Amino acid sequence: MTTLMKRLLLLITLFLMACRATTPSDTTLILATTTSTQDSGLLDLLVPIFQLESGYTVQTVAVGTGAALKMAEEGNADVLLVHAPAAEKELMDAGFAKDRQLIMHNDFVLVGSSADSADVRDLDIVTALTQIATTQSPFISRGDDSGTNKKELDIWSATEHDPNGAKPAWYIESGQGMGSTLIIASEKSAYTLTDRATFLANQDNLNLKILVEGDEILLNVYHVMTVNPDKWPQTNYDGALAFAEFLTSDATQALIAEFGIDQYGQPLFFPDADKTDADLGLE
Repeated sequence: MTTLMKRLLLLITLFLMACRATTPSDTTLILATTTSTQDSGLLDLLVPIFQLESGYTVQTVAVGTGAALKMAEEGNADVLLVHAPAAEKELMDAGFAKDRQLIMHNDFVLVGSSADSADVRDLDIVTALTQIATTQSPFISRGDDSGTNKKELDIWSATEHDPNGAKPAWYIESGQGMGSTLIIASEKSAYTLTDRATFLANQDNLNLKILVEGDEILLNVYHVMTVNPDKWPQTNYDGALAFAEFLTSDATQALIAEFGIDQYGQPLFFPDADKTDADLGLE
């Protein structure tokens, strides 16, 4: 039995030993989150444990971060798990989110076929994208205002070939989540920017390799945010707080730290609830 499974069984056992006599009055909780947390399999581990411990039923809506933030702005979610710090702060400043806590990080990587037609292997990410544009090699963008898409466009803006205006023929927008975008990139022998977790979780079905990694700009940070009940009184704020507390708890952070090690030989995420944004260089 793996260490992760042992921890899971321990959590379930402890819950059953100290099972609550009461359940929340509003038991439905709408979680708007990124496709990366869904596609990586992390939510498949964490959500059932939270439901068992808390009595809440979680309705997970896995979309790009931009769409998740829009759901909060329109009062259509209770809690968010997202990864676009600048856009998250804008939502907080506008008063649509009330609480924001650091949960974990991993990183973005540039992947492509082993042929590497643009010869970008081991370059820094800005130089790599510049070379892709110069050689007009196919690049698949999510094009969905997700956290990954925001990061990609941010990096492109540092090059002289920003495709954010008129789209050149080699720059293809999938309009889909990370898992589907990786499949398209694999089929077209194209490059794409992805979070490491989703790539590792899908790599057995892809003809893609990690070609660029390790730049500071490729840091990928996740926060949990509660939707502000002062703006949207119908939201389940108690449930949102419970989910945030669950994610930041020592037991859950330990599960996050081990997630992926047994299958991939490395963790897919690194827990950060004991850190601040400044610790990760975000301020």
